[in-house]
Amino acid sequence: MAMETRDIINIIGPALRGLTWRDGIAARYRFDDSDEAKTAKYADSLEYAPPADATAEQIVADLRAKISDCGGDCPQAVIVPGLGVFVRVDDQQAVATGRVGGKVAVVTGAAQGFGLEIAQSLAAEGATVVLADINSDGAQAAAADICDRFGQGRAIGVRIDVTDGQSVQQACDGVVRAYGGLDLLIPNAGVLKAQSVKTQPEKDFDFVTSVNYKGYFLCVQKFAPVMAVQHLASPAGMSDIIQINSKSGLVGSNRNGAYAGSKFGGVGLTQSFALELIDDGIKVNSICPGNFFDGPLWSDPDNGLFVQYLRTNKIPGAKTIEDVRKGYEAKVPMGRGCRTADVMTAVYYLVDQKYETGQAVPVTGGQVMLS
Repeated sequence: MAMETRDIINIIGPALRGLTWRDGIAARYRFDDSDEAKTAKYADSLEYAPPADATAEQIVADLRAKISDCGGDCPQAVIVPGLGVFVRVDDQQAVATGRVGGKVAVVTGAAQGFGLEIAQSLAAEGATVVLADINSDGAQAAAADICDRFGQGRAIGVRIDVTDGQSVQQACDGVVRAYGGLDLLIPNAGVLKAQSVKTQPEKDFDFVTSVNYKGYFLCVQKFAPVMAVQHLASPAGMSDIIQINSKSGLVGSNRNGAYAGSKFGGVGLTQSFALELIDDGIKVNSICPGNFFDGPLWSDPDNGLFVQYLRTNKIPGAKTIEDVRKGYEAKVPMGRGCRTADVMTAVYYLVDQKYETGQAVPVTGGQVMLS
């Protein structure tokens, strides 16, 4: 069966990245199917037309052989007749020093709050970042700000609805077209609706489960094959999937069963994905942060958790939002909520640690202790 155009792009792009992998860094390749690109002259190029029924393994082998015939270095451009051109992006800023220097990272739920701060930290540490969010305008504006701070081409914003497989696939396709593939996927998008099991509407339970549980599954399902092709082209290379979970994925949460259940399920997915995807050179772990009190999830004045928990009497005797906050801070041995810097320390550890997969790492200030 002949491959679709999308399938060809999503194999050749990551294959080229894998074939350029050196010392933990792979080149970025932009796919361009404009008439201008198709007719342009490239000083350093090769032409490759994959067979109609080619497999990923055959395409990688063909490209490896062609590159070897050209001296062993991946060219500036790889021309696919009738399809377009993969153009190598040589940007020294993209291989800047930093804990994730030169890597391509995708963060979901990145238009604001915790996800945005994760993306900003990754960019500051040398990564090229894709900010994926259902709020595409917000993601694109945030990406433009990162480019202003760290250099053009260092970030893009794409729309993603993590509950819709087609939307996730389109986001993945956009990442491959922009950069050729990815090295780090951080499924961060999440929602919470707190209410008693005795009164919570079924639609609210379905909404929380769909975003937090199904959304994680779909992101891994669509992005992992791209990461697998990179590993096929460079078996020494490793990629990472790091799910942002919650302490509620480790212990139950009173009057918050939909959220805790979705997060417990996320840990189960992480362990299962880790067993399967290690053969593709993909490490899969979760980070389980404590309460991020300063972000919109908690502090939004209309729908934040402090407001919701005041309404549902989760802190007995609390009369104000500040009472609820103080009640939650008192639950933490270290006396404060979790911060982005705390989580990023765990993210960089998991990327650096080559001998760890399938773990759920608590970052809770001692509120949750593993037994």
